[in-house]
Amino acid sequence: MAETKSHKGEWESRCRRLLKSELIRRGISYAELREKLQTVGVEITEVNIRSKLSRGTFSAAFLLACFVAMGASEIRLD
Repeated sequence: MAETKSHKGEWESRCRRLLKSELIRRGISYAELREKLQTVGVEITEVNIRSKLSRGTFSAAFLLACFVAMGASEIRLD
């Protein structure tokens, strides 16, 4: 079954909220996230992070890299 555009947007929005919530919970700014991502080998600017989160379009690899860089050992989906 093909994924509709509206469903894709819902998943993107959910991923964006998940990552933003974790940043807020941990008190991590975009600048701090950029520094933390560098420690795990991801080179990205603060502007690019801001753009990705604003659009909500980023890969699962980026999402996982962010959680690893923040030191998260688990991801809560509820």
